[in-house]
Amino acid sequence: MATITNFEDLEIWQTVRKLSLRIFELTQSGPFSTDYRFRDQIKAAARSVMDNIAEGFERSSKLEFINFLSIAKGSAGEVRSQLHAALDQKYIEELLQNELMEHYKILSSKIAAFISYLNQSVIKGQKFAGRSK
Repeated sequence: MATITNFEDLEIWQTVRKLSLRIFELTQSGPFSTDYRFRDQIKAAARSVMDNIAEGFERSSKLEFINFLSIAKGSAGEVRSQLHAALDQKYIEELLQNELMEHYKILSSKIAAFISYLNQSVIKGQKFAGRSK
C-alpha cells in the first residue's frame, strides 16, 4: 500500500464525503426539510463517518486510528438505520433508499477491510515508534 500523508487521499474518506453530500442534499427539500430533529440527526451521522476517519488519521497512532475507524463504521450503520426510518416515514422512495443503503454497506465493508489491514500491519504510528506489543 502506498504511503498516504493526508486523510483526504484515503479512498474511504473520499467516498464518504460524496455520500455525506448526498444525505445533505436529500434533507434540504421535501418532508425531510421540515423534520428538523431527524434531518439534523441523519446529517450529523453522515458527517460523523467522514470526521472520525479524518480525526483518527490525524492522531498519528495506529491504535487510535483503528478506534476512530470503528466509530466511523458505527456511524455508517447509524445512517443505514435512519434510512430505514426515512423510508418508513415516506421521506424517501424505496429505490433511493436501496441505493444509499448499498453505498453505505460497501463503505462499511471497506472500513472493516482497512481496519483488518491496519491490525495486521507492522506500521505502528508516531506514538508507538520503538515500542513492541
